[in-house]
Amino acid sequence: MRARWIVVPLFTLMAAVSAQAADSKCPAVLEGSLPELRGKEQIDLCERFAGKPLVVVNTASYCGFAPQFEGLEGVYKAYHGQGLEMLGVPSNDFKQEDTDAEKTAKVCYANYGVTFTMTKAQPVRGSDAIPLFKELAAKSSAPKWNFYKYVVDRQGNVVASFSSLTKPDDPEFTAAIEKAIASQP
Repeated sequence: MRARWIVVPLFTLMAAVSAQAADSKCPAVLEGSLPELRGKEQIDLCERFAGKPLVVVNTASYCGFAPQFEGLEGVYKAYHGQGLEMLGVPSNDFKQEDTDAEKTAKVCYANYGVTFTMTKAQPVRGSDAIPLFKELAAKSSAPKWNFYKYVVDRQGNVVASFSSLTKPDDPEFTAAIEKAIASQP
């Protein structure tokens, strides 16, 4: 039997290698996946958020700041058309989140009408923190309480972080979001 050679033009091969390399370029902050709040699927952070401006917020259903869900949803709706994504990560690190994901989902979706991406409860502080929050803490600071907000640009850099006291309609928060939207991928 005679060996057959497949001839592939060099530029096709180089384009395939280049595309593969581009796919593997995920900012450290977006490496990994998290379980979605509703359902059993995993959210691939890089696949879902790479190249997009992003707000990450640690949440808690029974926190006095929970009404910020409404303001965060308003921000998400106002800027989503410009590419903004938002990721809510419930956490019981401050002892104000339910262990039942269904109860958390009810608070987020039924009580506050959240439409942005939410995960199941995760640790967000200290050595137990998930990689996303370890990276956010390294680039900024760890959340000091629930509803700590991080604005991340299209390259995965933290533009700014905001305490729980910062309301979603705060002009500095809005300016950081607009800066992240304006960043080039």
